[in-house]
Amino acid sequence: MVKNNIIILGIESSCDDTSASILKNEAILSNVVAGQEVHERYGGVVPELASRAHQQNILPVVDTAIKKAGIQLNDIDAIAFTNGPGLLGSLLVGTSFAKALSLGLQIPMVTVNHMHGHVLAHFIDEEGKSKPNFPFLCLTVSGGHTQIVLVKDYLDMEVIGTTRDDAAGEAFDKTAKLLGLPYPGGPLIDKNAQLGNPNAFAFTKPTLPDFEYSFSGLKTNVLQFLQRNTKKDKDFVKNNMNDICASLQKTIIDILFDKLLLAAAAYNIKEIAIAGGVSANSGLRKRLAEEGIKNQWKTHIPKFEYCTDNAAMIAIAGRYRYLSGKLADQRVVANARLKI
Repeated sequence: MVKNNIIILGIESSCDDTSASILKNEAILSNVVAGQEVHERYGGVVPELASRAHQQNILPVVDTAIKKAGIQLNDIDAIAFTNGPGLLGSLLVGTSFAKALSLGLQIPMVTVNHMHGHVLAHFIDEEGKSKPNFPFLCLTVSGGHTQIVLVKDYLDMEVIGTTRDDAAGEAFDKTAKLLGLPYPGGPLIDKNAQLGNPNAFAFTKPTLPDFEYSFSGLKTNVLQFLQRNTKKDKDFVKNNMNDICASLQKTIIDILFDKLLLAAAAYNIKEIAIAGGVSANSGLRKRLAEEGIKNQWKTHIPKFEYCTDNAAMIAIAGRYRYLSGKLADQRVVANARLKI
């Protein structure tokens, strides 16, 4: 089944980043991402504005990716695109573009689950970087998802733990907003946390069975904590920003790893990976390295450019679907609530 010199065009448009990538076998030739600054003034992604920006960005992004890769349009063997989960309007732009280009070039296309892409980004060829062996556990953490995924093969994954309500990435961004930090606030919490004391304040942790997560209670706890302390001192947040961020970040990471440690023990798995936008968090990356040494895990941490939404991960996931013959036809539609 192994074929040589297969070139895949990957397209990602699930949220507010328009991205295109060219993959040759398992090596990335180009990975172009266009962000959308329009959402900053609203403190979060506005779906209608996101879909409009995708329409403006997708042609130049794909064109740039092809030129940077040094290939011609006719060199592409297949198109891989995200058909879910995500914002429906955003997904429709990528889906429609992929279907039209597939017809125009008369080449096959494959659909990719956005979350599969995050996991399989670990299989992109990178000098000096090892790839996971099956089976492994992947803690997939983003603004919309928090999952522990049992990865049995490229196309065989099982979610063994997920959040009942909010995702960890949302907890970062929403609590950052409570602190008065601009959107996206998650990276700013990480930046401030590196200067603070992680044990300065204690925040609530949920008690849930098995490998389930919840972050809604933490957000409420932070809100009440801030209301209580700013009532006593109006400059409380300003004077304690670094310590609040460090304590909050530690709490979120503790919650994530409490369940990950349970899952690793329950399934007797020693290969652990992280993925998703929050996997760029310095505290999370450091904690994985520490737990890896302590528990004799073989750990896998993605490059920063493959943590946030990008088309390279869609292209590599699409490659495995293409090799397995899982092709899509023109009846394919976007699915905002697509499950693993």
